[in-house]
Amino acid sequence: MQVRFFIKMALVASIYVVLTIWNPFSYTEIQFRISEVLVLLCFYRKDYIYALTIACIIANFFSPLGIIDVVLGSLATFLACLLISKSHHLFGASLFPVLINALVVGVELMIVFDLPLLATIISVALGEFAVVSVVGVLLFHRLSQNPGFLELIEAENMMGKDL
Repeated sequence: MQVRFFIKMALVASIYVVLTIWNPFSYTEIQFRISEVLVLLCFYRKDYIYALTIACIIANFFSPLGIIDVVLGSLATFLACLLISKSHHLFGASLFPVLINALVVGVELMIVFDLPLLATIISVALGEFAVVSVVGVLLFHRLSQNPGFLELIEAENMMGKDL
C-alpha cells in the first residue's frame, strides 16, 4: 500500500515538474504556471505537500531567477500547500498560493530583474489567481464529485471540508 502511494506522489511531482518546465510563462512576471493547479491536491490529502514541494524545488532549478527561486519560491510553495491542507473551503484554500506567491515571487522578480514591486506583485497574483482559484477550483470541484477520483488520490476524510 505504501509503495503504491509513493508512486502516486512521484507521478504528481513529475507532472508538476514537466508542466512547469514546458510552460514558457512559468518563470516570468506573469507566473502563469499551469502546474500550480496541483497544489489543490493538498486540500484532499496533506501528504501531497511533500511531493509538490520537492517538485517545485526541482522545477525551480530551471528558473532564470537562480538559487533565490529554488529557496524562496519553493518555500512559498511549501507554505501555501501547508495552509491549503489546513483549510476547510476549496476556494479559500486556493487564495493561499495566490497571496504567498504574489509576495514572495514579486519580491524575487524585483530583486533579480529590477522590476517594479507593486506591478510585479499584481501580475503574479493575477496569473496565480487565474490558474489556481479559477481553473483549479473549477477542475477540482468537478473531479471531487467523482468517488473514483477521490479514491485515486486517496483523499482523506472530507468531513468538515466544503468545496
